[in-house]
Amino acid sequence: MSEQHLRIGFIPLCDATALLIAVDKGFAAAEGLDIELVREVSWSNIRDKLNIGLFDAAHLIAPVAIASSLGLGHVKVPIVAPFGLGVNGNAITVSPALYASIAAAADGENIADPMVSARALARVVARRKSRGEPPLTFGMTFPFSTHNYHLRFWMAAGGVDPDEDVRLVVLPPPYMVDSLASNHVDGFCVGAPWNSVAVDLGIGFILHPVSEILSRAAEKMLGVRASWAQEHPDTLRRLIRAHGFAAAYAEDPANREEVCAMLAAPNRIGASAEVIRRTLDGRIKVAPDGTLRVSDRYLMVGRNGAGRPDPAQAAWLYAQMVRWGQAPLSNDLLAAAKRVWRPDLYDAALPGEAATYDSEPRDGIGAFAGPAFDPNDVATHLAAWDIKR
Repeated sequence: MSEQHLRIGFIPLCDATALLIAVDKGFAAAEGLDIELVREVSWSNIRDKLNIGLFDAAHLIAPVAIASSLGLGHVKVPIVAPFGLGVNGNAITVSPALYASIAAAADGENIADPMVSARALARVVARRKSRGEPPLTFGMTFPFSTHNYHLRFWMAAGGVDPDEDVRLVVLPPPYMVDSLASNHVDGFCVGAPWNSVAVDLGIGFILHPVSEILSRAAEKMLGVRASWAQEHPDTLRRLIRAHGFAAAYAEDPANREEVCAMLAAPNRIGASAEVIRRTLDGRIKVAPDGTLRVSDRYLMVGRNGAGRPDPAQAAWLYAQMVRWGQAPLSNDLLAAAKRVWRPDLYDAALPGEAATYDSEPRDGIGAFAGPAFDPNDVATHLAAWDIKR
């Protein structure tokens, strides 16, 4: 087995765990892969370098794989996503001032319920508008991002129009905390560990981990160009295997301390090992006073079938693109979006792992509001929200 050199880009986030551990713990080398990891700041950099061939593969935000394949918002470069790097892991974090306003507007109801908090946000927005105050500003990482769609889904369920009632601005993940500290934004949606970093600094409250918005949400994928996948099938198979073994290693509690220390390195995630450990353990510090919320679904990097791509997730993301005017409604585009996810390649590389896929929730999504999602019927999903395309 000849050694293959690969350049792979990543963003410093906890859902890069399988990739980082595959390299740093030697799982990639065991598969004959010599991987050069390139730490990037923005998803546009990741996308562009993958598309033009500067990267052989990438830690890729899930909707970008679809948008690139469909030619939405940029040049059309078909992408293959054969491994899921993370399910869930995002959270909505707000400033102390906004948290207090939402809590006051909830009229005694529990704002840990996302419908309660969304409706309370609508009241805050209405009051600000009536007083002539500027709209609230929320950071998200990219127009074609889960963060954008998670914010929008939550807000809209409570009656907030994310295009008219608030401002959504694009910020690279590592810059979210500084933007909140500088009062440039009132809140943000980003992946771990940056929500927890804001809480630890006393400048933010985690309102909701995304697992309270959608109980199962594909977050990051291992992405490669479709042409590269066709030209290097054996290399891709070995790359998937290395990720699968690394994810399993990281999920083993016996390895947690070692894994978190490796991820904390400045050239990897660059956050404290303790913050990363809370993330991987599902212990979410939601308030500066130390209040914890525990969830076994906060971020899944290997367990419950997180690594196996689920085309229903691709369909849900495409539906959000249609809902928010980024894509036309088309059965052909829906089918093309689902083809980006490649569970067949995952199953071929890791045949013993296919049976571990957790099919709950029944529709594969588990949204906190609205009817169950049918991945073959986006039109009905849109109609439930009174969207006509």
